[in-house]
Amino acid sequence: MSNTTTKKPSLWQQYKLPILLLGGIAIGSIIGIVSPSAGQALQPVGQIFLNLMFTIVVPLVFVSIASAVGSMANMKRLGKILGSTIFTFLATGAVASVCILVWVNIFSPSAGTNIEMGTAEMGEMQSVSEMIVGSLTVSDFSQLLSKDHMLPLIIFAILFGFCVSACGGDESPVGKLLANLNEVIMKFIGVIMTIAPIGLGAYFANLVATYGPEIIGDYGRSMAVYYPICLIYVVVFFPLYAYFAGGKLGVKRMLKHIFTPAVTAFATQSSAATLPVNKEACDNIGVPKDVSDLVLPMGCTMHMDGSVLSSITKIAFLFGVFNMEFTGVGTYAMAIVVAILSAFVLSGAPGGGLVGEMLIVSMFGFPPEAFPLIATLGFLFDPAATCLNASGDTIASMMVARMVEGKDWLVKAVKAKGETA
Repeated sequence: MSNTTTKKPSLWQQYKLPILLLGGIAIGSIIGIVSPSAGQALQPVGQIFLNLMFTIVVPLVFVSIASAVGSMANMKRLGKILGSTIFTFLATGAVASVCILVWVNIFSPSAGTNIEMGTAEMGEMQSVSEMIVGSLTVSDFSQLLSKDHMLPLIIFAILFGFCVSACGGDESPVGKLLANLNEVIMKFIGVIMTIAPIGLGAYFANLVATYGPEIIGDYGRSMAVYYPICLIYVVVFFPLYAYFAGGKLGVKRMLKHIFTPAVTAFATQSSAATLPVNKEACDNIGVPKDVSDLVLPMGCTMHMDGSVLSSITKIAFLFGVFNMEFTGVGTYAMAIVVAILSAFVLSGAPGGGLVGEMLIVSMFGFPPEAFPLIATLGFLFDPAATCLNASGDTIASMMVARMVEGKDWLVKAVKAKGETA
């Protein structure tokens, strides 16, 4: 009988990248606080890293989706993945809406604030039809080659993948090219991530040096309300979602691999920049490739639990600032609809965040002066909102895998990878 045992990896081996990322961010933040001029001088270094991440996003989204759809002989499976994805996004968005409505009625985000109204021109609101067309399509192929048009790119990639599948699938020359490009892109992402601690540290040094003072003051109350509910949502609902996806093993795998996407999203404030890291996390967890290749890019523009929490907090904040009662079923229903609409649809449009804030001001009849207030809140809330949005995409992929593959999908995936947990 063999006495050999598998050596358990150390904490450093398991969490090396998140620890390095957090270390870089901490050092950058200290630099920004101690010497703002030095922090601002590091801005180009951080921007180079972000630009590298952004430049790989469009090819990653197109190639991963087109490859996944193109190699899928079973179109019924594709329909099941897409249907499960939309259901998951809407269900978690609804849960987030209920949580934040309860929270802001207990802790008002505007209590004790004394904000002087500024003047600002509010942009002209688009019609519903214009917003739908602008969110789902572009007028020229070249516009697809931009991270500002993610939803049209996703739709184009799905249609392209259908056509590849109809013309030979993954055995066709184009199918083989897409598969090889996918491998090349993932290798490219690995190269970029080697400089991530330095890049994020420099980015945060400039961020703290430039905007640190704005965090203190009348907006502090809103942050004191918003950030704890984000933490509660992560601590309570992320494990519940992971448990639904894969039982205790699902929670364990989620905790092991979620930190790198969460830290990257918090630091970059960009779901798009976090997409490559999310892809690696899903691969490490054991999510089927065709599931993560579809869910993650769609989640980048449509799965926005953090933004739902943010939108309703902003609405409650404005109600308080303008001495209006944030009560009533109609008001709550409108808040949920606006929050999910902003997160689910408008995020795919150029300037989606600001468009969503204009939608809040317009639909609730606030004066134009309200717009700069919630635009500022949007900036202050963005790190936590993006962290929830992007890291939630990984968990959403696990939930979709559970619905598509069955309850034992994760056990089989872990065994196939030759791992114990």
